[in-house]
This record gives sequence, structure tokens and C-alpha cells, in this order.
Amino acid sequence: MAQDPSKSGKPVRAGEPNLALLLTWLVPGAGHMYLGRPLIAVIGFVLIEGLYGLGVLLSDGMFLEYLPLEMRSRFAGALTPEIGNLGALIYQLKTYGYGLVAAGGQPLPRAWPATMDIGTTLTAVSGILNIFLMSRAHLDARQPVRPAGRGPGPTVAAFASWIVPGGGQILQGRVSRGVAFFVLLVSLLALGTWLAEGSNLDRERHFYYWSGQFMIGLPAIVAEYVHGHSPITGDIQYADAGVVIASVAGLLNVLGMLDAYSHSEDRLLAPDEPEEREMGVTA
Repeated sequence: MAQDPSKSGKPVRAGEPNLALLLTWLVPGAGHMYLGRPLIAVIGFVLIEGLYGLGVLLSDGMFLEYLPLEMRSRFAGALTPEIGNLGALIYQLKTYGYGLVAAGGQPLPRAWPATMDIGTTLTAVSGILNIFLMSRAHLDARQPVRPAGRGPGPTVAAFASWIVPGGGQILQGRVSRGVAFFVLLVSLLALGTWLAEGSNLDRERHFYYWSGQFMIGLPAIVAEYVHGHSPITGDIQYADAGVVIASVAGLLNVLGMLDAYSHSEDRLLAPDEPEEREMGVTA
């Protein structure tokens, strides 16, 4: 007689986790549609693709034109936040590429739209959000039914840590750890910005370093719109050090997001306590 998988101790899956993740990477929401969760699928698709589409509209699809000629290649977008929304990035590469090209193969320069910075920020945010949706699809495939009372979910905790470094840890009740993450990483970003005199807060100047810096979330975005894109009128002595330090701050926040995710995941996937222990029954 076949054993009920829900009573056998084996986890019940809604689908193949890696397939759900891959589908979401290609088309936001596709993984959840595969898992039979159309509401999450539709919300994810509309939000993430809507942000990307609006970003492309505001930037005229020009974000890859930030790259100098020698850095342009088929895989140049692989180290950008937009890689999280792979299908949209491929569409942009096919539709807009690196802009207009003259008969001799030389690019034709054109002015950036007035909303260029907002547009490229939105496409980057779209890619980051889809990474979180991918992680949610992978988790929903592994554990479609969640036990209550185990704190914020892994995706929520990781997302909070991206928005504000340490935010996920604070939501989990690990306040000291969260405050330490925030103080250390935001201080690194501030130090890098001070050394670079704000020149790090510009995607056009430092295309790939900006991508690393973007992983610190809201502090980098706010700093860019308050202090970024200022003209450089002279030599900046410690510009290189500042750009690297600010980028490292963002990359270190990836570790903070992973820490928040894994902590919530461990709590979520921990086996239930025996009923006797829950009731305080002793032998």
C-alpha cells in the first residue's frame, strides 16, 4: 500500500525547484504559474516587467551605451543588476543593443534623455526584484505549505536587507546583528563616496562598480539622487579607492542578504517539535 508522502517524513513539493527558478529568471512570474500560483505570478510579472518597461521608456533603451566601445560585447550585461530579469535584458539587447551605428561600424553618439538616470535605476531595480521572486519560486516549490509563527520568510528577510542593510536581521529579532550590518556597510559607502567626492554615484562613469554599489540598496540610491552626477572639475586624488570601497560595501551586503535568507530558511524548514514536547508532557 502506498504511503502518504505527507506522513512519511519526506517533504512534499509543488514542483521542481530549479525549473521554477529558471522559468522565473526568463519571465517573471512564470515559475509561480508553473507551481499553480497564478496570483503571485501575475503580480510579479506586472510589477517587475512594468518597472523594466518604464525604465527602458525613460532611458530610451540606452543604458548599455554607457559602456565605452572596447567594453561592449554580447555578454556585457552579465555583470549588471538587469541580469536578474534575463528575458527583458535579452529583449533590450536585441531591440536596442548599443545604439545607432554608422556605416563604418562606429557608434553614433546621441544625447541622454533627461530621465536617463531614473530609467536606468528602474531597470536595475527590476532585475533585483526578480532575483527575490526567483528565490521565492524556488522555496515555494520546495515547501508549498508554510508553518505559522516562524518569523519573516526568507525572501522577505533578504529583501529587507537589500532595502536597508541589516533590515532583515532586525525583522528576525537579531537587532544587534542588524545594527552592526547597517553601521559598518553604510559607513563603508559613506567613506567611499567621500574619498571619490561623489564620482562613484554615477553609472555612466563607473558602469560595473556602480552595479556592485547598487547591492547596498536604498542608501546608494538616495545618495545618488542627493549627491550624485556632479561635474568633475579637477583631479580626485583618491577616486579609485573610493569607487572600490563603495562597491565593496554593496557586495558585502550580498552576504548580509544571504545571512538573513539562510536564517529564515533554517527556521522555516526546521522539523516540527514532537507533540509531547509542545504540550510539556513527560514520560
